[in-house]
Amino acid sequence: MYNFKFADIGEGLNEGTILKWNFKVGDKVNEGDTIVIVETDKVNAEIPSPVTGVIKKLGAEVGETIHVGETLVLIDDGSGDAEEVAEEAAPVEEKKESKSDSIEEGGVVGEIEVGDTVIASPAQAKTTSSTGTRTLATPIARRMAAEAGLDINKIKGTGENGRVLREDIMRAIAEKDAPASQPKMQAQVAANLPKEGVTREPITKLRKAIVNSMVTSKAMIPHTVLMQEIDVTALAEFRKAHKDFAASQGAKLTFMPFIVKAVALTIKDFPIFNASYDHEAEEIVYHHNMNIGIAVDTPDGLIVPNIKNADKLSLLELAKEIEKLGKEANDRTLQMHQIQGGTFTVTNYGAFDTSFGTPVIKYPESAILGVGRISKKPVVVNGELAVGDVLPISLAVDHRIIDGGDAGRFIMKFKDYITNPMLLLMS
Repeated sequence: MYNFKFADIGEGLNEGTILKWNFKVGDKVNEGDTIVIVETDKVNAEIPSPVTGVIKKLGAEVGETIHVGETLVLIDDGSGDAEEVAEEAAPVEEKKESKSDSIEEGGVVGEIEVGDTVIASPAQAKTTSSTGTRTLATPIARRMAAEAGLDINKIKGTGENGRVLREDIMRAIAEKDAPASQPKMQAQVAANLPKEGVTREPITKLRKAIVNSMVTSKAMIPHTVLMQEIDVTALAEFRKAHKDFAASQGAKLTFMPFIVKAVALTIKDFPIFNASYDHEAEEIVYHHNMNIGIAVDTPDGLIVPNIKNADKLSLLELAKEIEKLGKEANDRTLQMHQIQGGTFTVTNYGAFDTSFGTPVIKYPESAILGVGRISKKPVVVNGELAVGDVLPISLAVDHRIIDGGDAGRFIMKFKDYITNPMLLLMS
């Protein structure tokens, strides 16, 4: 008997909601067949069968939550006594059978596609309509409907099997109150808070993953931050002169592609910034692939997809990839591999009219570059005062393996590239 358990698929995702079963008890499945789709806060995991056999028990119903380590499905693969699974009512854990007995344990592997959003609680997942039938909806759709005072059972879903999506809720809100067609979650929360006492609100699974990531980073990595202001007037002029050409090639030429390109070239001179520290083994791990993460602010929280092999892409290719990842992050259509394997991160808080910050390193990376708002400031050019475009940056590094001198030299080299656009094209 094969006890197929729900395993950790990374990124702090330790539970999921059963979205769809493709087989039922008594069905025969072949190795590699997609048995179930499990929805997590970041992705939907299409989980294939690890063996060929007959399904004897499903670990959870559609809409229910399953945690890492719990039985996903019990499959009779002919390796044990089939009579032992007649006690389907008994939880697998209560049988206490070891791998040397009739039940073999396995973990989740398979293709990942993205989920619409954050997981609902079991109570939310079981919302039913007035007819007694289950109303299918993504967790964020439920949350948005509740905050907007909408009855989700009365909203027509456009997703698979009539599933209510975030877009359906937004459309319903727009119809309910046209001037507020794009409500802001925090503004709604503030408006509904009582004047006295306290209000408690459970955090979402995505926020929980962010909490765990931040705590791990700050607990494990001794941060040190260096800041600098760079005159990027030449870059601003270069971008202005060539953004129409880039648009004709299907690329939106913002400042970010130049920054990522400059980072990639600088890392080639300082590979320690593309490394991580193995605390247990006391070893520095140098990564041969340069996967530069781009922090994206989404309505549900911060998501950091990364550009694979960024050092091998041209400026226009970087521009297209950055725009694509940003859109997919906001639409929640990223795949798991796009948010895993990052080696260095760039975060742009300048979009919020901010100059400097102290960004938190994405564990287990060794550095993160914070980019502020470019503004007009007095600069000295050839001994004379002029008005220039100034870019403020903040570089946070893991002080266990990167010293202040290394960080300073990194900034100096980065400055060489970012102030000379032609170097970015020729390198």
